[in-house]
Amino acid sequence: MLNNYIVIMKIVRTPVSNETIETLKVGDKIAISGTIYTGRDAVLPKLKEKIAKNKIDEIPFDLKGIAIMHTAVSKAGIAPTTSNKEEIESSIPLLSNAGVKIHIGKGSLSEKTKNALNKEKSIFVVTPPVAALLTHSVKSKKVVAYEEEGIEAIFKLNVVNIPGIVAIAHGETIY
Repeated sequence: MLNNYIVIMKIVRTPVSNETIETLKVGDKIAISGTIYTGRDAVLPKLKEKIAKNKIDEIPFDLKGIAIMHTAVSKAGIAPTTSNKEEIESSIPLLSNAGVKIHIGKGSLSEKTKNALNKEKSIFVVTPPVAALLTHSVKSKKVVAYEEEGIEAIFKLNVVNIPGIVAIAHGETIY
């Protein structure tokens, strides 16, 4: 016999405000809808460099309140890559400072990154490791930057109900 249970998911729409982030706690199950941008090893260092050189106006989208998923986009679908790779994790504090509110990936992050997320009122969300589930939630996709990087370019995804669990928020972590 199967046990009946209800999973309560909080709906999060992008762009996200500080007020929304303040309502989320470690362990909350969320469903993200709206626009998510993608980025991983090849492009996040490029964004980091533009921000560090105060060239934010050269980024073809607004960073304020956005969600970035650490993934490539291919015909096989999307699924987060490991977020604690140097090229990715080192971008998180600077991107959060520039306005990114949600970083979606997998794996544990350093104490330094956890503290930076807390300082900037940003969170880290892990998603189920199921590419088919995530890909089904993508309603449209478009390359918006670094097309030369192929599947690692930055894509703008229109999504409905990307599931996740808040893994780091307000200086706390599930790890």
